Amino acid sequence: MTSVMPARTAVLLPGTGSDEIFVRAVFTRPLAAVGVAVTAPAPPPGEAVVTGYTALLDRIAERTDGPLLVGGVSLGAHLATAWAVRNADRCAGVLAALPAWNGPGETAPAAIAATASADLIERHGLDAALSLATRDVAPWLAEELTRAWRRHGQGLAASLRTAARHPAPELPALRTLDVPVGIATCVDDPVHPVAVARAWAGALPCSALVETTLDALGADRESLGRAATLAWLRATTRRPRRSRPVRSC
Repeated sequence: MTSVMPARTAVLLPGTGSDEIFVRAVFTRPLAAVGVAVTAPAPPPGEAVVTGYTALLDRIAERTDGPLLVGGVSLGAHLATAWAVRNADRCAGVLAALPAWNGPGETAPAAIAATASADLIERHGLDAALSLATRDVAPWLAEELTRAWRRHGQGLAASLRTAARHPAPELPALRTLDVPVGIATCVDDPVHPVAVARAWAGALPCSALVETTLDALGADRESLGRAATLAWLRATTRRPRRSRPVRSC
């Protein structure tokens, strides 16, 4: 297993159509409790969402002493984990919340939802698309979508399409990553299926999986961050092996 030095700062990326405000709400206090500060950059605009974040991780790693702790939610988890696979010697670990697929994701629920949202925005405009997209979702999610989508501005549809087309790490690639990876999933989330998180945990040689719920996330954003942080801490104590899920409290 690669030697891992303590990380004092984590660089965390949001999911598709989300923003750094949500990431900070999720992770800041749970990670502060274990002595880790959060850096959560704003999403690069439009089609640059993937390449921009990847380049940003490279730049931050170059000016950081010691290995970097990275992670994120959904797309952010995909990008951070893929970066870790390519840069394991510069990585202290990964916090992967709500992974949505592995490999190509065109048929994954999250990718289909992102593409459908882009279609709505391009056909009907942002206000009408938001009205349709938030009509049947929980109030907390409607609030998050409304704020984040408006902050993305005109590049939102392009960002959604780019994210939907971008492949997540393949399971064989995950098997090569020997840094500690903490995975958090919501067992009642159809957009980020729990089966995907369990597949990631089964492939990663040094990982732990903590399961929570969307109901908990709606009531307390930090519940997802606590789950990911707990999983990462458990992973740091393990030699590479398959992990078993642990239900969070």
